[in-house]
Amino acid sequence: MGGLQSGGGTSAVAASAHAGCARFRMTDPFLTRKTRKGLAEHLGAADFGAGIPEARWMRAMTFEVLVHSDRFVSELLTKAIGQLGLPRPKQVARADCGGSVANTAKALKDAHLKASFAETATMISALGVPYLRLEDESATAVQPDFAIACPRTEGDRVVGSWLIMGDAKDYERVRSRIDDGRMLKGFLQVALGAESAAEWSALPTGMIVHPSGALAVPRNAFLQPEAVVEELDDHRTEVRTRAEERLAAKDDLGDDRPSEEELASYVAHLEATFDPASCATCNLYRYCRNELRTAGDPLSELTEIGIPRLIRPAVVGILDDTGEIGASVPESVIAQVTATATGIPVWTDSARTDPAGLPGTIEVVLAKADSAALGVHGIALRRVGRAGDEEWIVRTYTDPQSPLTRRSLMEVIGTAIESCLAEALGPIHLVVPDRPTADLLATAADSLAGVELSRLRWQRDLDMGRIPLTFDGEEATMPDPLDHVERVAVSFLLEEDRARAMSLRSPIVILREVVAAHLVPGGPAGDAGRLDYLLTWAEATADASLDHRVVSDDHRERQETPGARLSNQVSDALHNARKRGDEERYRDLVRNALAYRVEVVERARSVLSQIPISRVRAIHLALELDAQVVWGRRLALQASDLVRFSRTYRFWRNAQVDMLDADARCREHLITLADTSYARDRAIDAGVRELALATVVGLAPVRLDVRSRRLVEGTSVVAIHVNDDPVLERGTTDLKIQAGSFKFGQMSLGPLTAIAGEDALEWSPNLPLDLAIGDQLVLADLAWFGKPFRSGHEIAVGRPSVDSKVAPKQDCELSSYDADPAGHQWCCKPHRVAEGEWADTLAERRANGQLNPEVWPPLVDEERFDVGDGDLPEIDPGPVPDGMTIDTME
Repeated sequence: MGGLQSGGGTSAVAASAHAGCARFRMTDPFLTRKTRKGLAEHLGAADFGAGIPEARWMRAMTFEVLVHSDRFVSELLTKAIGQLGLPRPKQVARADCGGSVANTAKALKDAHLKASFAETATMISALGVPYLRLEDESATAVQPDFAIACPRTEGDRVVGSWLIMGDAKDYERVRSRIDDGRMLKGFLQVALGAESAAEWSALPTGMIVHPSGALAVPRNAFLQPEAVVEELDDHRTEVRTRAEERLAAKDDLGDDRPSEEELASYVAHLEATFDPASCATCNLYRYCRNELRTAGDPLSELTEIGIPRLIRPAVVGILDDTGEIGASVPESVIAQVTATATGIPVWTDSARTDPAGLPGTIEVVLAKADSAALGVHGIALRRVGRAGDEEWIVRTYTDPQSPLTRRSLMEVIGTAIESCLAEALGPIHLVVPDRPTADLLATAADSLAGVELSRLRWQRDLDMGRIPLTFDGEEATMPDPLDHVERVAVSFLLEEDRARAMSLRSPIVILREVVAAHLVPGGPAGDAGRLDYLLTWAEATADASLDHRVVSDDHRERQETPGARLSNQVSDALHNARKRGDEERYRDLVRNALAYRVEVVERARSVLSQIPISRVRAIHLALELDAQVVWGRRLALQASDLVRFSRTYRFWRNAQVDMLDADARCREHLITLADTSYARDRAIDAGVRELALATVVGLAPVRLDVRSRRLVEGTSVVAIHVNDDPVLERGTTDLKIQAGSFKFGQMSLGPLTAIAGEDALEWSPNLPLDLAIGDQLVLADLAWFGKPFRSGHEIAVGRPSVDSKVAPKQDCELSSYDADPAGHQWCCKPHRVAEGEWADTLAERRANGQLNPEVWPPLVDEERFDVGDGDLPEIDPGPVPDGMTIDTME
């Protein structure tokens, strides 16, 4: 059956999403001598969905080539050493081991001698290190992408060498940052290499594995590597524990490890911890799911759809026809199980607050390329103008990763935004199918903004007779400036980046989230992450109910997806068409992908059109318009319109705290007033003081059984919900949108009064409600809404103020800063001036030897703007390794 499969540095990682599953652990290649993909095929449940698209694999291998290239070796090495506070080496060398254990032993010996006697730091690539405690067995080696050997000193004396273990990870930056969870997984893989190297007998005497490790990750869209360092102490403890568990399992089985013929029985007797959300990236997913489906009992079906283990007994009655439901079960879980049982979605009672379909909305769908972090195969866009829906505009791009493609995206979007501004349609919203589409657009805008700000600095250098240089001291290539419509789109999308901190802002509307707010589908909750899956349930009727398994399988096996990311099949087809130079086939595939997404958006619009509109929508539109007026001034004056959130001034971020508090208070008030389910859940929460559930137990006068220890005799309360009816949605309720608040009138409010000899409280509202015995009310403490009004029937929700820090004021004009620089330093200072001043500061620091490459330790470019030539090496990455998944690669 071949040598022992250790899984290298992937399957053993403690951060695996499947590490808590006994079946996953006990089907380790250590024990079965088969990859899990091979095992799935052996069991008759071949894995077709957990693989890696060819374009994604090529990108990962391209990044690895860049990490090993002469162009970046010196930079990676010195920045990693510098961040660890180690001395500057006198020389830099490199070695490549080709994944060989013997070559690695020799390279380490040579690097140790160079570090000890010539103060040379060596970048060692493609190592092969025996897996922890398996040095004497025929097992696959751990294969770190790189390691750095450098001098180890005591005082001024070199006493040996450090070995800094590293790995290359092609992680996508979303809105200029990498997800922390991915970085954790990467450093755990580094820790496995460090722990294995520290145990290796071939490690030269005097060479010590450093307590920290390095990850090489892309710092921008051009895949330029950047070194990130982190202490590995906790990570090494975790991977050692996980490795010892694997080895103990192997030792416990000993010679009883299952034979080829015994594998099926062996796996069947292992208990799986099944979660449809996380298990989908495991090669054994189909096998485990089929096992649950064929079990035929309600508890297995609840496991299949992802109901937590401790909740299953409380809701099993929904599936076994007893109808019994346990106490304290979340309403969302009851709805999910009910929809699964009936084949019909459970609709919420909430009305719409989203702007989808209104004039001023711009619907955008993308087909994202796996070959580049910001790559786009095509875009389709439709604007809703004053006259209604316009025609869809479709563009395809044969060079997805080109900066020109990103600029074309901005040109299409910017032109649509300009048309909306010309028609004065109110607040503008981009409507997209899913969050990855929004993230891709915002990240592309962030990239282009960085290039434009760099261009402004370099232009200042040229104007002052200086050679424009990058952060690291290399001569810069001057990019073309953004034109007007491109800048409109870039600045709008960066405005969306600011808006993410505000719960009431919505320059980008996510259709999946909008639809999900109105219904709960059956089947696994994770499947509801697809907009088309939600829509299939939304379109179901009692006469045409759904089988959740059929719906899940159908959507999982579809070649088309509703959001930005492509299915593996379509991604591979596009990748191969480009490789063959078949442009016609390529464009047809892109247009088909976009057509499916367009259809999904139109289906979503149709579903939403049947849901009533909440009066709160007008409030959301007013708040968004307030913010976009400020954005319009930023854009017109080209002042702070290209600044992403992470690059703003500290005092500005501090000032946002009060705005965030006001935004959160306003949102809490509005959602409590508009959403009955939310208000009820809050009212029964023991930690919530301002809300309570009350049942009508008497009329004339109204007597209430109030379930609260805080809303007691003497408290003035307002009824905000009667049964399933939000009072603010009634036609008799007034809404006034004012400068400082949103005022609701004709509300029933009044004090609670004790009744002698009774537990009930008398309530005497100034405006009587049409109530019946048994009606359920949600009451709110009137003081929660601020001081009472003299009218006796009004409440007010505070209106958050707009951003007044580092934002042009109403009286700022194009000439304001030039006329009074000191008076307009923090409001309307143009980017041209601000970046020019920063360029002068950088030039002064460079002249004083305070910037790279002179300074030690090297400075890290925290801005990480996308500057570079964009030239990537042409490589043939070969086939994706058998059994490797996205989960193991990342």
